[in-house]
Amino acid sequence: MSFQTVHILGVPFVRATMDEVVSVIHAHVKQQKPCFIVTANPEIVMKANEEPTYMATIQQADYVVADGIGVVKAAEWLGTPLPERVAGYDVLCRCLQLADEHQYRVYMIGAKEEVVQAAAQHIRHRYPHVRLVGVRNGYFDWNDKTIVEEVKQAAPDFVFVALGMGKQEQWIAEHMHTVGRGVWMGVGGSFDVLAGVVKRAPELWIRLNLEWLYRLVKQPTRAKRMLALPRFAWTILKQKVVGK
Repeated sequence: MSFQTVHILGVPFVRATMDEVVSVIHAHVKQQKPCFIVTANPEIVMKANEEPTYMATIQQADYVVADGIGVVKAAEWLGTPLPERVAGYDVLCRCLQLADEHQYRVYMIGAKEEVVQAAAQHIRHRYPHVRLVGVRNGYFDWNDKTIVEEVKQAAPDFVFVALGMGKQEQWIAEHMHTVGRGVWMGVGGSFDVLAGVVKRAPELWIRLNLEWLYRLVKQPTRAKRMLALPRFAWTILKQKVVGK
């Protein structure tokens, strides 16, 4: 399945629903073809616009999905609408459901040791048929090639990487083709949610598109990062005016 793309400030988002994204992910797994997915929100779009090397990394992805209502709204304002938000955490959970249903192999890398282990324990309980073939924290030497070899030997169907925005996408881009298989996705703070360290917004907040506000209220330390939101909105507004 091929998707049309919608470019938001240079980032190519696929025009696809959650179900369509999950369907194409499953196709890659069944065909054992490597696949790089980026779940991009306004913060990632702004970082890509400020750092050409990061933009180049993002553009290597097979699929960039709209993780953030701000991206969906921006596409609408610019006259190139996207069908819906495709939240990264939800994509992760859908992938775990697939892995549970088909006993696929999952490798987890990133976060603190206690967090990734707690997240792995949650997966074992919630998705008992997932084959966890690797669980490693994110504190390692970037140039340590043995890690990539371990991933390759594990022959995973899914590789979830939680090294933080920027680093996780770069690590995936550098090593995915060495392994030669698997759906690779940067998952940011999702291991913290699986581990129960951070709670996701209640369903009502999510339906009202206020998940970003809930996270800010619960984690005030995110305030500096959230400054990307008004900068994103202002940049989109300027593009809309210039476009007209």
